[in-house]
Amino acid sequence: MGHALAVVSALALALACAGSAMAGEGVRAAVMSAEVKSAGTMPAEAPPADTRSAVATDARLAGDAQRTRLVLDLDRSVEFHAFTLAEPYRVILDLPDVAFALKPESNQLKRGLVSAYRFGVFAPGKARMVLEVTAPVAIDKAFVLDPVDDQPARLVVDLVKTDPDTFARTAAKAAAQRTAPPATPIVPPEIGDARPVVVLDPGHGGIDSGTSGYSAFVEKTLVLETALAVRDLLERSGAYRVVMTRSTDTFVPLGERVRIARAHRADLFLSFHADALARGDGQARGASVYTRSETASDADAAHLAEKENKADLIAGVDLSDESDEVAGILVDLAQRETRNFSALLARSLVGSMKGTVRFHRAPLKSAGFRVLRAHDVPSVLLEVGYMSSKEDLKLLTSPEGRTRIAEKVVEGIDQFFAQKAAGLHAAADPPAGAPR
Repeated sequence: MGHALAVVSALALALACAGSAMAGEGVRAAVMSAEVKSAGTMPAEAPPADTRSAVATDARLAGDAQRTRLVLDLDRSVEFHAFTLAEPYRVILDLPDVAFALKPESNQLKRGLVSAYRFGVFAPGKARMVLEVTAPVAIDKAFVLDPVDDQPARLVVDLVKTDPDTFARTAAKAAAQRTAPPATPIVPPEIGDARPVVVLDPGHGGIDSGTSGYSAFVEKTLVLETALAVRDLLERSGAYRVVMTRSTDTFVPLGERVRIARAHRADLFLSFHADALARGDGQARGASVYTRSETASDADAAHLAEKENKADLIAGVDLSDESDEVAGILVDLAQRETRNFSALLARSLVGSMKGTVRFHRAPLKSAGFRVLRAHDVPSVLLEVGYMSSKEDLKLLTSPEGRTRIAEKVVEGIDQFFAQKAAGLHAAADPPAGAPR
């Protein structure tokens, strides 16, 4: 009886305040508060956990350059975690397994302090929203309202403008409270298995869609399907142990991709991507193969590396703990050998794919790609084509076209290991612009 009176009293108090502009949300918050406060007086069995994915159906922004509110409609209540990151200023919302069914124009919204936002899968069973903000902000309020009657559940985040020092202190405090991701464990090969380890790395994924080339397709999907086609052929041959950095639509940080290769003591690392140029420029087409170099071979290579290196920023990854490999004589010697093997791999791929896949006018290039930075793993990045080119896009979206690409990639991998075994890598010169 006491429980019912407490809830009724809270409802009456909330309804008395219904004249305000946010009365609906106030009533719902009061109901939720009353139920929580009265829960201690009458214990009840906890409802069974809802294991299905929550669905986000709408998102909207309100406010100005001093205070901005994000509202996300959901079909049920969820728990979430909000924090800020700097360089650039961002607000991160970590969610459970949420399926985003927002309108296509939703990710084009911007208002007040929010200049852009994106959403998607961040890790298995985990979704993320990243809000780009125009200035340092503080998270003033962040809460979820339960669904009531015909109203959906609502996730609400209020942002207020603040100064850089306050922002920095808040971001540092939030970082200290977050646990570091577990280190990628070393995966020893099975006893007696001397096969080379090939790591295939489909670029982007999850919240990071990559480019679209102004088409209905996205880079993350096409490069995943291409890499899976290569994996199937390699495994069918029985000559290699194949490891995928991702085999589903999941985001993997750039540093983690490198750690996966090193943890498996990879003999080869091949990253798949697809480029795109500005709208209306469909002239450029063809594949390119990139090796790592601090000095880019040309302006296009430098621009591409800069774009690809922003993947972690796009997904809201905290880069403050990321560090380069430890410098030293042994590392330098390993890097020199690895550069030679990477150049050999690049030339093997171009040689095998010519005649089947059209190449860009300068197929061998180099630039400072973070994903190729393992000092002891021969690594290249294969741009399989331009999504802004109708001809390349037709090849990449066709199962037959992807099979043709995969067959030639496998042929190039076979040639690389055959030449490496024959000791021919010393004759392979790095691409133009690469350090010697």
